[in-house]
Amino acid sequence: MGLVYGRSFLRYNIVKQENLLLAEKNEMRRDELRKLNIGEVTVADDPAVFNADVVILAVKPQDFSELAPKLKGKFRPQAVIVSIMAGIQIAQLEEALGTTAIVRAMPNLGVEVGMGMTGFSAHLSVSLNQVRRVEHLLSTTGRTVFFEDESLLNGVTALSGSGPAYFFYIVRAMVDAGKAMGLSEVEAVTLVKQTMLGSFHLINNAGKPYEELISSVASKGGTTEAALSIFEKRGLHEALIEGILRAEERAEELSH
Repeated sequence: MGLVYGRSFLRYNIVKQENLLLAEKNEMRRDELRKLNIGEVTVADDPAVFNADVVILAVKPQDFSELAPKLKGKFRPQAVIVSIMAGIQIAQLEEALGTTAIVRAMPNLGVEVGMGMTGFSAHLSVSLNQVRRVEHLLSTTGRTVFFEDESLLNGVTALSGSGPAYFFYIVRAMVDAGKAMGLSEVEAVTLVKQTMLGSFHLINNAGKPYEELISSVASKGGTTEAALSIFEKRGLHEALIEGILRAEERAEELSH
């Protein structure tokens, strides 16, 4: 994910290549990063890292406890630390890093193609200018929403962070249904992907309530109504809501 951000910053000329530092603990991975020629490759406790204006923590949450002692108390007062680690709260980051200039962000997989959704919150000490600067950086990978209440990031994690998997799950079921009806996988995938794309644009541009959009396809006694009746009978709507709420609960559990 850190590499995704680095590439986006360069694509939009947010950062010059010589000013982009990629810190990596694994020596083999550092060699791979150097071959990509995206920025300067170094290690996390390189003094150059502590002179940066913005530092993005893009490590696995389980690796943070090992990394934090190398960073604690070493950042410049004006530096902003942006964490995209799931489940680690701002207060925990403040204690571990010895700074209050912290932004916590929750991106989703769409950032890889510049169509991501990122929710983020900031420590109360982070200035409006710093928040705007971070938002500008995060927006290079898609859309952003700022939340004053950090606890809402658990909902962001459940809804948009995990959200791509829900869509992939539904797409897989639709493709499997197509194959069960005799379509080849290529045919089924083509039909489902284009249907999903067209449906997104209808939602985005039609300006109609979801019920009206559904009704515009589901004529009385028709094929769509037959499918929807099974979904209702099996409780698909309720199951999706229950699953997403469980994801939020799990996000809360992991943040403690």
